[in-house]
Amino acid sequence: MTHPLDPLDPRDPRDPAHPAGPTGPIGPIGSIGAIEKGPVETRGNAYVRHYRLSFPQPVDKVWATVATSEGLRAWLAVAEPFEPRLGGAVGLQGEGRITAWDVERVAEYTVQGRGRVRFHLEPAHPTGTTVRFTHESDEATDPGWHARFERLVRAVADQGR
Repeated sequence: MTHPLDPLDPRDPRDPAHPAGPTGPIGPIGSIGAIEKGPVETRGNAYVRHYRLSFPQPVDKVWATVATSEGLRAWLAVAEPFEPRLGGAVGLQGEGRITAWDVERVAEYTVQGRGRVRFHLEPAHPTGTTVRFTHESDEATDPGWHARFERLVRAVADQGR
């Protein structure tokens, strides 16, 4: 079975059977968020990718989308189990652990064979949120984060509709 972070996943992400769940086509995201790709660093054998995401929504709305089972399912993958605490289990189609947890501030997941992903949320003026995202893995190729972040931006914007 392919992993939801695998760019070679042959399933259409709009297909309800896709691990990220059904999504519609992604249009321009300028008014509902921004995605800025940062540098890729190497640390030993690891590649560390950086992104900066901006949302007009407050931290609690963004947190609900990156740090809950329901939120992750809306844009990334089924997250079962999901134990929202430091050291808690997280399953993103692989066994993992929550390796950093500071409610409404930092969520970090380390998944076997996929590396570590970290979401660091900060309030942005006046009511928005900035997310500094990093993905550390031994894979040289980018697993398609920009497309996933387009789904994330849409999922955050669609909350409460």
